[in-house]
Amino acid sequence: MSLNSADLLGAIKLIPLRHKIGQMLIMGFSGCDIEPQSPVVKWLTEDSLGGVLLFDFDMSTKTYGKNLRHCNQIKRLVHQLKHYAESSSANKEKLPPFIALDYEGGAVDRLSKIDNCMTTMSAFHQGLLSDDALYLEAEKMAMTLKELGFNLNFAPVVDLNLDKDRGIIGKLDRSFSSSPEEVLRAARQFVKAFSQQGIACSYKHFPGHGSATGDTHEGFVDVTEYYQDSELAPYETLLSDKRYPVMVMTAHVINRRLDNSGLPATLSYPILTGLLRQKIGFDGVIISDDLQMQAISDHYKLDEALGLTLNAGADMVIFGNQLGGNTPIEVIDCIEGLVNIGTISEARIDEAYQRICRLKRKINESVFSNV
Repeated sequence: MSLNSADLLGAIKLIPLRHKIGQMLIMGFSGCDIEPQSPVVKWLTEDSLGGVLLFDFDMSTKTYGKNLRHCNQIKRLVHQLKHYAESSSANKEKLPPFIALDYEGGAVDRLSKIDNCMTTMSAFHQGLLSDDALYLEAEKMAMTLKELGFNLNFAPVVDLNLDKDRGIIGKLDRSFSSSPEEVLRAARQFVKAFSQQGIACSYKHFPGHGSATGDTHEGFVDVTEYYQDSELAPYETLLSDKRYPVMVMTAHVINRRLDNSGLPATLSYPILTGLLRQKIGFDGVIISDDLQMQAISDHYKLDEALGLTLNAGADMVIFGNQLGGNTPIEVIDCIEGLVNIGTISEARIDEAYQRICRLKRKINESVFSNV
């Protein structure tokens, strides 16, 4: 059945609400191997979890090896996760799970401690390369992920390098450049390389984290005073290209120039729907950054954060379970409750589910042509 057919919305209506909500979640878990009784198996088979996010470092124990220890173990774990998700009787559409990690290169490389995985360059140093050299570097990274079985990379960062000494972007060399044109050039090559290996990417952090002087993992960050309109330029051009399987990740930053209410962008209807959907014209998956980060969790209850971000326009939400401990059933119960009392419409859930299905099926397409 074509995803664009008139029958699709009717078919979506027949899918249980909780299954659709489950597909909207990407969650972290503990363990390098799973067994039938492992909690994540229930999450995938009974809660219809949309995807998982794997980590090397465990924030709770301050040790390495949370999910990723060595290449054979990673391949086995990914195979197990896919098997349980796709064999679930609840997953009638046989949707593959997102198997995701943060693999920007340099300081943000979840495979940096894994033997036989390549040493990656930071985004800043990638941005100094020619188009051909950057593509080849990104291709090696993409082939590494493909070999291990991943299908989603939470990269590239398209924030501009507007503060080299503070915050978590410029200081860690996570930005390609301070120039919108150079960020655009580098991000194109990066996403092209991953797309050709059947891996989706996520442009982040919308509408711009590059001018931030603080860290949203630790609390509110307000960029209103420092924000530049040029921070939107890479998104405006990159998102006009419909060839690649991509999503957009939100920033938890406050930007009163874009939403004078002072809500973090992740929770802001004017930013996610008014700007990203309506003005820029993006109709793909919007995913929240981790809702357990303190910029959100310290100031909003779970139901408040979920209601705001989903009504703002987010289609998926991340709970990394590094900074908190949420289960899918807890989150699904909360969202279902918000639907039942009318805070979130079921049409909003259907819209999100449709976008998720479209992206998952696009990842499964063969090597992209004319890229």
